[in-house]
Amino acid sequence: MRQSKMTRTTKETDITVSLSLDKKGTAKINTGIGFFDHMLTALSVHSGISMEITVEGDLYVDGHHTVEDTGIVLGQALAEVLGDKSGIVRYGSAFIPMDEALAFCSLDISNRPFLVFQGTFTNAMIGQYDTCLTEEFFRAFAFNAGITLHVNMMYGVNDHHKCEAAFKAVAHALKTAVTPLKSGQILSTKGVL
Repeated sequence: MRQSKMTRTTKETDITVSLSLDKKGTAKINTGIGFFDHMLTALSVHSGISMEITVEGDLYVDGHHTVEDTGIVLGQALAEVLGDKSGIVRYGSAFIPMDEALAFCSLDISNRPFLVFQGTFTNAMIGQYDTCLTEEFFRAFAFNAGITLHVNMMYGVNDHHKCEAAFKAVAHALKTAVTPLKSGQILSTKGVL
């Protein structure tokens, strides 16, 4: 079974992440930031990757350490589950609408971490969630998972809708990319990633 459990403790956060690629999207998320929990739940359910995430962060400062460090640990856990990246489709892309908003994601689980994030928010906050941390989360996740990740919030008016469309686009692209290949080989002309 493709699963992992990671714990990371710093002076700013204490995070435990459990992942399973084979349990099909059951989510138990508690970061202390309600909207971020909502986004991580969407990421889990729509990717089909079961996630249990508990975070104790220094929210008296702000949400930055909590959100970024969650991305770090989630990325590390996914990297551990995927190992040498053999036997997976590797690439995934998805357009996701949410009412008036549309987001696009294309990714490559390549061991070449990179993030291209395009999109802006109108408001600084969605509930207790700093919208500027969306890019920080995806950067931390991509760099720690070894993913080339392109996220484009193409258009929209409502910040909740734009952010949620982006998380769901990443989820659906991930769902495709981690799909097992019948050959079990690494999908690369080099034979390794």
